[in-house]
Amino acid sequence: MALQMLLLTVMSMSVLAWNFQAEATYHPRQTVHHEHSANMENLLPENLLLEVVPKVLPEVLLEVSHPVNLSHTFYGIMFDAGSTGTRIHIYTFIQKDPVELPVLDNEMYHAVKPGLSAYKDKPEEGGNTIRALLKVAKKTVPEVEWKQTPVVLKATAGLRLLPEEKANALLDEVREVFDESPFFVPNNSVSIMNGTNEGVLAWVTVNFLTGHLYAKTRKTVGILDLGGGSTQITFLPKSKKTVFTAPASYIANINMFNHTLQLYTHSYLGNGLVAARLATLGALGADGLDWKVFTSSCLPKKFREDWTFGGITYKVSGIPDGYAGYKLCYYEVMRVVKGIVHQPFEVKGSSIFYAFSYYFDRAVESGLIDGSRGGMVEVRDFKKRAKEVCNKMTKYRPISPFLCMDMTYITCLLKEGFGFKDNTMLQLAKKVNNVETSWALGATFDHFNNLNIH
Repeated sequence: MALQMLLLTVMSMSVLAWNFQAEATYHPRQTVHHEHSANMENLLPENLLLEVVPKVLPEVLLEVSHPVNLSHTFYGIMFDAGSTGTRIHIYTFIQKDPVELPVLDNEMYHAVKPGLSAYKDKPEEGGNTIRALLKVAKKTVPEVEWKQTPVVLKATAGLRLLPEEKANALLDEVREVFDESPFFVPNNSVSIMNGTNEGVLAWVTVNFLTGHLYAKTRKTVGILDLGGGSTQITFLPKSKKTVFTAPASYIANINMFNHTLQLYTHSYLGNGLVAARLATLGALGADGLDWKVFTSSCLPKKFREDWTFGGITYKVSGIPDGYAGYKLCYYEVMRVVKGIVHQPFEVKGSSIFYAFSYYFDRAVESGLIDGSRGGMVEVRDFKKRAKEVCNKMTKYRPISPFLCMDMTYITCLLKEGFGFKDNTMLQLAKKVNNVETSWALGATFDHFNNLNIH
């Protein structure tokens, strides 16, 4: 119990640094600010923003270089069980001095495919993928620290889409694997995370890593996360109209140190990139999979193959004697988006959003950005590149026969779904300060500190 309390204390001290004053020595690699042009009387009150809590300026929380003369090093292990893969995030926290705040030193990241949901009928094999990733953790975390290093798994849309009994069987298998591991297993260490938390915690991660969680600032950035099974949008509204015109369930409050942040956030289950492929093809929930062939003008005319997602195999094909291209494809994917995705009032402006996961991956594959650096693009850039990919499918087929469909879906989701303007800026990033731009770091903080998201 004393050991667990020590870990909780360390993590609590880490998160306190979110509220540090502007004088703290935090130097993010790339920080983007944008002032909203709304009338002041239409702005949300300041008490919805974080205020300064610590009176003493803490050390910088995120350091790229390795400190010297370390006194204590702590670790946290977070598993992201997604629909298309399982990822492990191993965070290293360093405490230089017992009276000072620890720093996040680095992250070890590794992933395996397919996701846990692919093992819905073979949970033991799913458990073996977790064992394999735990071997990475054993190599990363010194053996002397194993017993006090917490290990947590949170599953997302892949398991949310499964029947309850199959999802529970997989989770039970993971619990057994955790129990036989040498790491510390907290209560509720294995669970399915709801979509709201997924979006909020990704927002916390990105704004923490970019240095936007300063006291009394409005210069936070929104996040767009596109997974295989679901997609999330989260941002801090600056306009009352955004809050008042949104469905009640789309507004989440996150309590941190007796102060509340009111966020616009929603997760669209079934609107992730891979699930959207199924919906576009008309294969979502279809029967007769042994003989049915699902066709689309988003695919190359001569393309035909078996395609597996979530442990189910589908026969998919282009239309050999029909037409293909961007316009027809856009019409097809429109059905997956139009009238389903809410358009928040505020995104019709030009606020900056960080976009990651499949937004980043497909932008790299299509040549829109450089994979090693990421980059800033406008929504119109996705549209332009989608047209090129769809009208030259033969050229891009070796990269992915689904690239036209995926790029067109992303374009349609941004424009027809969320309602972004063509000139909305998107910062595409896989990592910020060498840490993955996912919900995992935020979830690590949440697990140990209970941010009270509701």
